[in-house]
Amino acid sequence: MTTRALVDTNILVYAYDRSEKTKQWQAIPLLESLREREQGLISSQVLSEFYSAVTRKIAVPLPPAQALERLEGFLTSWPVLPVTGPIVLEAARGASERSLHFWDALLWATARFNQVPLILSEDFSHGAVLGGVSFANPFSDGFRLEQWLG
Repeated sequence: MTTRALVDTNILVYAYDRSEKTKQWQAIPLLESLREREQGLISSQVLSEFYSAVTRKIAVPLPPAQALERLEGFLTSWPVLPVTGPIVLEAARGASERSLHFWDALLWATARFNQVPLILSEDFSHGAVLGGVSFANPFSDGFRLEQWLG
């Protein structure tokens, strides 16, 4: 079975953030590779956060119509995991018992409930493992996707 990874919002956003050139140059081929290999997953939470961030939080925001086109593109080319009630409850437990920020806990709970063994994000400690889910920062020195996904 091929290992799959849940991609955090920050990676999608960097692909469109022209003020972060180095991360943009890393994010774009990473996302392309994950999509081509059919090893990348996103969640409904990630899509929501992506739209908000690229239309309001980056240095040169995307026009809403362009951001909507990007959302449609992700929906047609990536598997999207839903955020369900039980996932929200697990995230709340993770936030209170494991000292995670709620939105990070929601991403972790989505991976855990869907048996996704890896989250790609810059928001967690690179190499950490929590409840059977590993975290890798694709912007860390020496990161190679093949080492994490095989």
